[in-house]
Amino acid sequence: MKAVNIFDVLLLAGSLLPAGLCETHHEVYKLKMDEALIKFHNELPYNISVYYTSDYCYKCLYQPLATLGIGQSNISVIVSTQFKLTLQITSIVGTANLCSLSQTFEEAGHYSLWMRKQGLLKDVTCSLTVDRSPNNAYLPLLAAFLILTFIAAFWVSLPYILRLRCSQRLKNRMCHHGSQNSMEMEEPNTEQQIDESKPKSSRLKSLDTFRGFSLTVMVFVNYGGGGYWFFQHAPWNGLTVADLVMPWFVFIIGTSVMLAFTSMHRKGVSLLQLLRKVTWRTVVLMLIGFCFMNYSPRDGILVLAADTRSSPASGLHLFRSGTDHNWWNPIQDVILYWPEWLFIVLLETLWLCLTFLLPVPNCPTGYLGAGGVGDAGLYPNCTGGAAAHIDKWFFGDNMFWYPTCKVLYRTTEPFDPEGVLGTINSIVMGFLGMQAGKILLFFRQMNKGILARFLVWALILGISAAILSKCTRDEGFIPVNKNLWSLSFVTCMACMSFLLLAVMYFIIDVKKWWGGQPFIFPGMNSIFVYVGHSLLGSYFPFSWEMRFQDSHWEPLFQNLWATGLWVFISYLLYRKKFFLKI
Repeated sequence: MKAVNIFDVLLLAGSLLPAGLCETHHEVYKLKMDEALIKFHNELPYNISVYYTSDYCYKCLYQPLATLGIGQSNISVIVSTQFKLTLQITSIVGTANLCSLSQTFEEAGHYSLWMRKQGLLKDVTCSLTVDRSPNNAYLPLLAAFLILTFIAAFWVSLPYILRLRCSQRLKNRMCHHGSQNSMEMEEPNTEQQIDESKPKSSRLKSLDTFRGFSLTVMVFVNYGGGGYWFFQHAPWNGLTVADLVMPWFVFIIGTSVMLAFTSMHRKGVSLLQLLRKVTWRTVVLMLIGFCFMNYSPRDGILVLAADTRSSPASGLHLFRSGTDHNWWNPIQDVILYWPEWLFIVLLETLWLCLTFLLPVPNCPTGYLGAGGVGDAGLYPNCTGGAAAHIDKWFFGDNMFWYPTCKVLYRTTEPFDPEGVLGTINSIVMGFLGMQAGKILLFFRQMNKGILARFLVWALILGISAAILSKCTRDEGFIPVNKNLWSLSFVTCMACMSFLLLAVMYFIIDVKKWWGGQPFIFPGMNSIFVYVGHSLLGSYFPFSWEMRFQDSHWEPLFQNLWATGLWVFISYLLYRKKFFLKI
């Protein structure tokens, strides 16, 4: 028997993982999470080669997987189950494509791929059989969803349960102590009058809830998201849950900054004091970024830009809202800020010109691909196009060498998703968040008007994203890409942000059906939670050394547990009225 080949293949996001050893009747493969085993059986009268590619990898070259001799049946390879794979079998002599097979392999499954000859040379069949049934990788997620739903339902129904018990006690007292109860009934009324006499807070709970929801999801995905691929960043184009949270957070920063600085201006804060506070916030955020490495300096720049544009020069118009009757009153939140809109248009024009017109050595102008083996391997060193070229010019080799596309696309060039061009569009994202704040300020106490404008902006931005991306992942004019912070990515995320804010505003602030719990607690202590989870995430009780790494059960439990702890900690801080602000 010939010696068994051992392949050192690693493709994290949808293809191969390190190959195992030869399987014998006495050996049992210890597959890890998101792994499956394929055993090849060559019954053809000639040597063959097996190649593979992931369907998530756009126009990628086929990569070698295995070479089998005549009658060889002892080659086994461990593959990833995250994305669909396409296997292609060719003859070594004639390099002819004998057959191909596309399959989404499932976790812990054992498969056999048989290559058989039927009649003529070209009549080759490739059939896949299941030797060992796979696990249901989504069962832990379903169990977690049901448990969290039960907890939420119990939390919501608890006040009603307590109210029923209190009502029963009150009824018993009314039956046995009528006169005494008359005196007791006066006390709640007095307390109610006292409560009603207290000034109601004008703070919008929906903003804190939106911020807290974004932060909670961010903490969960930063901890690993249970090991599921859709809780990790997309390899290149496309969207996953992890790609949503930072744009949402940036959007709500813009909204909050607009409201906060307008309030400060109304209280008589001078321009010098505003600039001093802006500078302080920017310096602190950038220091946090440099200390913890997960918080980009771009966020400090974003706050600086957003805070500066919400200065009194623009805020003066807010006091005239609703006093004059002009044709532009329905769109005054845009018209009165035309200098800022002009600045944003010029900024976006700069992004478009640099992205699509800047010459990049040895790369096509306007290239937006991942390079590597993508695009038929024509541009292996062009990862990120102009965005990467500008960052290399600014920072040299001091860039991120492990981008999300590195494993799937086999790239060799560094690429920083927090680069210069990406910062431009993140400022645009923050400005669109400021637009939401302007709507809340200009049309306050006009709930229908606010909701209608939120939905109109969502529609405009959603249509823009659909046109730019052609409603596809890879074939659009400008694909949705978080690594590049592409224009379609910004419009798509802003559309979702307006929709989410509209829903939360309606449910929480208008109808008051929900108080925002539990997300409102981390939302009111976002800096504390973010810094805390960055510093302590690798320590007990937030994480521990996992013993069972063959499924998603323990990673999902650990990540949900850690996220829940931070929500609980923020709740305790809320009860103690401790809020970390900068």
